[in-house]
Amino acid sequence: MAGCFLFSSIKAQNIDINILKNINPYNPSSSLWKAATNSAYPLSVAAPLTMLSVGYLNHNKELQHKGWAVVGALAINTVVVEALKYSVNRPRPYEQYVFIHPYDASEKGKSFPSGHTSTAFATATALSLECKKWYMVVPAYTWAGLVGYARLYQGEHYPSDVLAGALIGAGSAWLSHWLTHKYFAKRK
Repeated sequence: MAGCFLFSSIKAQNIDINILKNINPYNPSSSLWKAATNSAYPLSVAAPLTMLSVGYLNHNKELQHKGWAVVGALAINTVVVEALKYSVNRPRPYEQYVFIHPYDASEKGKSFPSGHTSTAFATATALSLECKKWYMVVPAYTWAGLVGYARLYQGEHYPSDVLAGALIGAGSAWLSHWLTHKYFAKRK
């Protein structure tokens, strides 16, 4: 049984690195992917701040509640991601493999899960749950997908890091949506 698990783990790692090797170029300095990576945290902070500011300035309780749901998604996401990074302690791919070329080798955090991707997907999912319009959902998830792909292109994460980040981000948004709606419904 243990041998089967070890074989499965090795095979999964090989698939992970082979996918990454096919995406990561020798010189990953594309301005598009750099912009996608660099947009993850500023846009994720700007979205709820804008919602909360407009909500409080206009005395719009519904928009305030939606803003707090996005803040909650980001808070839950951050706690889960940091706990996993600390406990899994997976090195970045370029630290393990000489054929992976990083965009920024000074980035020294752990690899699993991708914090940029999880933050982008937490924001995209939270916005999609709170503002259920196609013109909000499609751009939000397109942007989140671009952030995830950028992390692979730049050699900063394995595909499994990005996939886990997307799932954690989306799950954090769903949990926050449920909790904040329950909280604000109780206060009415």
